Amino acid sequence: MSGGYYAAAVTRPTTRIRARSGLYAVAIAALLGVSGCAQGKIDVAEENHRAAVIFNERCSGCHTLSSANSFGSKQAGALAPGERTNGPNFNVRKVSKDDTLYAIRNGGFSGAIMPANIVMGKDAEAVADFLEKYSGRERGEGEDVQGSGEQAE
Repeated sequence: MSGGYYAAAVTRPTTRIRARSGLYAVAIAALLGVSGCAQGKIDVAEENHRAAVIFNERCSGCHTLSSANSFGSKQAGALAPGERTNGPNFNVRKVSKDDTLYAIRNGGFSGAIMPANIVMGKDAEAVADFLEKYSGRERGEGEDVQGSGEQAE
């Protein structure tokens, strides 16, 4: 008996564990999918949807832009200083394509937190076009917007 008993004993439990973990993964993905639907949606024109999804996946931890269902900036009206990761609120801050590409390539304008090249190539171009089109839509006339995207006091 050249190891036949040992091989069978090891194989059976491993196979069962893998099958069960696959079922768990499917169940977790289904739950996350259902819960994700209740959290909001990306609301943009079809030609900008891919860029909005990229923005949501890569930028929403620090930046706010309702069109991309991202809410990472300091909350409006918050008096206490924000976290270091509170990036500009693009609902109120209008940005150009060139400025966006500069920030993407160089890690923002201050170089403090934003990783350089967080998106690259055609994805960076798409995100820059998307931000140029959708940023600043909630900015009122005469508002003084600071770098954080909040109104000046």
